[in-house]
Amino acid sequence: MLRTLCRTGGALLKHSQRTVPTVPALWATQAQQRWASSLPMNTVVLFVPQQESWVVERMGRFHRILEPGLNFLIPILDKIRYVQSLKEIVIDVPEQSAVSLDNVTLQIDGVLYLRILDPFKASYGVEDPEYAVTQLAQTTMRSELGKLTLDKVFRERETLNTNIVHSINQASDDWGIRCLRYEIKDIHVPPRVKESMQMQVEAERKKRATVLESEGHKEAAINVAEGRKQAQILASEGQKTEQINKAAGEANAVLAKAEAKAKAIRLLSDALAEQNGNAAASLSVAEQYVSAFSKLAKESNTILLPSNSGDISGMVTQAMTIYGSLAKQSSKKR
Repeated sequence: MLRTLCRTGGALLKHSQRTVPTVPALWATQAQQRWASSLPMNTVVLFVPQQESWVVERMGRFHRILEPGLNFLIPILDKIRYVQSLKEIVIDVPEQSAVSLDNVTLQIDGVLYLRILDPFKASYGVEDPEYAVTQLAQTTMRSELGKLTLDKVFRERETLNTNIVHSINQASDDWGIRCLRYEIKDIHVPPRVKESMQMQVEAERKKRATVLESEGHKEAAINVAEGRKQAQILASEGQKTEQINKAAGEANAVLAKAEAKAKAIRLLSDALAEQNGNAAASLSVAEQYVSAFSKLAKESNTILLPSNSGDISGMVTQAMTIYGSLAKQSSKKR
């Protein structure tokens, strides 16, 4: 009986040694070391810390998950198999190579933030949750980078992070893990590509400077043209106002002259209608005749004179005869 138990125990020991997974030293995180070396022992009375879940197996089968606080276990039969932290876990994703859509090789790394939502799935759904999620993040990152050109990789970092988180969550639901966010830390490009990008940036800056300078010249020319236009408009309006005022002044002058002349004619008519008016008119005509005769030959060397220019009384009589005939015609019209 004792030999049988020894053989059975030895077989179980060999089986457990064969099923222990070999994890590379690169992936031996502090959490994995803690799980391997510091699993709590069954002391019957156990106190589970806050934000931790202890997975208990009874005789090799899953029994229950211990909640934070006071818990009781049966010695020998019950064993704490896994300890899962419910806090947010930060994992550094190592640097890796990826090829963009325009065939540029990039060296990129990131940081992954995740949390265990289901301790049972995290314990029995995958051998090493952190290693599995990290590998999934790397492959997803390479896949997403292959869909973008180099320029879009730098411009659409936020979109790239969101797509990686969405892809990880689709695959990690069976593991009881939720990826909260993924952040790209550094993107390294080859030196030649970096030089080309620097030249492109300088060319773009020169282009913007040239465009801004041309727009400045354009605005200046527009402002000068607008100023000239406004000046011409104001000048034409000033000339228009001046001509209107001048025309109004000339019209007022003509009206004033006409009114003065009409008043003079009325006064003359009233004077002629009085006694001895004809004699006064004859005297006025004679004075005007003498005055006009005295100005002859002052403005020109060529003059025309009537045959009886010396007969002043005849000229006056002729003028008075014309005036009398005009007076009679005006009286008949009335």
